[in-house]
This record gives sequence, C-alpha cells and structure tokens, in this order.
Amino acid sequence: MKKNISTLTAISFAAVLALAACGGGGGGGDSSGSSNGGSSASAPTGASAPSVTNLSTPQYAAGSAQLAAFNLLNQQRQQCGFSALQDNAALDQATQSHAQYLAALNSGVSDTEVSGNAGFTGVTYGDRAAHFGYPQTVSVGGVSGGFYTPAKLTEDQYGQQLVYGWLSGVYHIGVLVSPATSIGIGESETTFNGFPEVYASISVANAQAKLTSVPLTFPCQGTTGVAYSAGGETPTPPNTSGNWGTPVAVAGNLTDTIRLQSATMTDTSGNVITLQVLDSSSDPNNDIAAYEGVAYPKSPLAPNSTYAVSITGTINGTPFSRSFTFTTGNIVG
Repeated sequence: MKKNISTLTAISFAAVLALAACGGGGGGGDSSGSSNGGSSASAPTGASAPSVTNLSTPQYAAGSAQLAAFNLLNQQRQQCGFSALQDNAALDQATQSHAQYLAALNSGVSDTEVSGNAGFTGVTYGDRAAHFGYPQTVSVGGVSGGFYTPAKLTEDQYGQQLVYGWLSGVYHIGVLVSPATSIGIGESETTFNGFPEVYASISVANAQAKLTSVPLTFPCQGTTGVAYSAGGETPTPPNTSGNWGTPVAVAGNLTDTIRLQSATMTDTSGNVITLQVLDSSSDPNNDIAAYEGVAYPKSPLAPNSTYAVSITGTINGTPFSRSFTFTTGNIVG
C-alpha cells in the first residue's frame, strides 16, 4: 500500500507528502482495501475488550511531534462532539516501531510491513499492536504518512501538519473521527538533502464510544485552520482531476447507517459549491463504512476563508440536516 509522492505547499513551506490508511477487522487484523497515501480505509470496527487499558494522561515527551498531534486531534474531535482519544502504551510502541520501519526502509509510505525487513514487527496495524501486547480481539485501524521540508520546522509544526494532512483526505478523515477510544502515535525523522524527512503512524482502536446527537460532522461550527486543498489519495476520490477541497465527514456510532443526499458549501460572496457526496452505498471504492459519509468540493477551496455548509441525509432511515460554518487555514493536506 504505497503512494506516489506528490509535491505541495503546506504552512508556507514546500513539502513532499505521502499518506497511507487502513481500517481494521476483528482479531487485531486489518480488513481494509487499498491504502491511501495513499489510501483509504474505514476506521476500526468490531468488539471491544475489557482488557484494554489506556493511559490517564499522554506519555509523549513535552515539545514532541507526537504530543502536538495528540493535542490537535483531540482538540478538533472534542470541539465537534467526538470523544477524546486516550493514549495507549501498546499502540504507541506499535506506531513508533512502524514509523521507524518506514524511515529505515526509505522507500515510501505503507500501511504494511514485510517480514524479513529490518524492524519488522507485524504485517498490519493489528498485527503490530498485538506484537506489543494490545488485545488481539480488538480491531485496530490506522494511518501512516510522511513528508519532507526544505527547512527545519518545530516539532509542533510537524505534528500539526500530519494531523491536518490526514483530516484533509476523503478516505483518511473517517479513521480519525471514528468512535474509537484508544490511540497510539509514532514519529521518526531522518535527513534528506540536509533537511528533515518525517515519517509517522497513528493507530486508533477499541471502537466503542457512544456518540450523542448523531450524526456529528467534522469540520463543524467554528472549526478553523483546516487544509483548504489536498490530493494524492489512492484510490482517487471520485470526480476529481487534481486536488480537492476540505472534506466534511459525517459520522455516527458503529450500529448506525448513514446515507447522504445533498451537500453544498457557500462562500462569503454567495457562490454555491455543490459537493460530491459518498457513503457506503455510493462509494465506488467500497472504503467508507456504513456509519459514516463524506462530502467534498471537487476542487480546492480558498485559504483563510469562511464557508457555510449545508448537508442533508438519513441516519437509520430518519432524515437529518446539518448547517454550520468553518474557516480554512493556509495549509495544504
């Protein structure tokens, strides 16, 4: 599961970005299709286990990219009504080992590992989690990524760029807004042409959170700073010929079924953008879970701009509508 590297601009610096994502099946395995980054995938599904023990406070070092990513992702999730993810020591070990594996291999970003390669700890996200002691009966999903910057940035910027990049993927965003409770984050830096090259991986698991007022959306009312443009997913999101704009995820609980009917964005000048809508019944790549949907502009939005969103659909057959405004940042995912 690899991706061709694309060139883009992010946070006012030139960057080369790659992403990969996989959802997990039961038994600690991964059951997604293609990867994004590369790729898409749904978030983890399956039963939780009473033996899952998360940390009450994150163990990431102060000033680290991992802590920046953890804080930003939870801040964005909680603002929109999703539960906070809790750090899990076994998932941290699994993702850190995968980030180091990718950095050592230096051949692109992948969800999977190959037995016999240096640093191999398991083929899938679930395999690697189980290797480090995470319960095998709990499903594990994840995303991986990497980018190069021709300048030295702060660790906070590295962590934040990774999260904004993942949240800008039509198929990645579902993993990060899933009803999971556990998270692990790994990051490793090497040097290319004298500047840092960053590899990172996130695992989310134990999908049992009970969301209220479903369906929820991300972005939601008041969200700011999200990427206005993104590209490079494999499979390519339908009806795009290049980069697309900020995707909107619509998510419920694991037992819910979401169907999207229509979605628009309107800028401050009154221009209306009709969004492409995807759910599990309409996604040609079969990567979107039944409890989620996504709507996205087929072309990039404008940076540092406010948009009004209107979405309609059904959840378990009952009609719903959501309306809100959000503001993009000067970031490309």
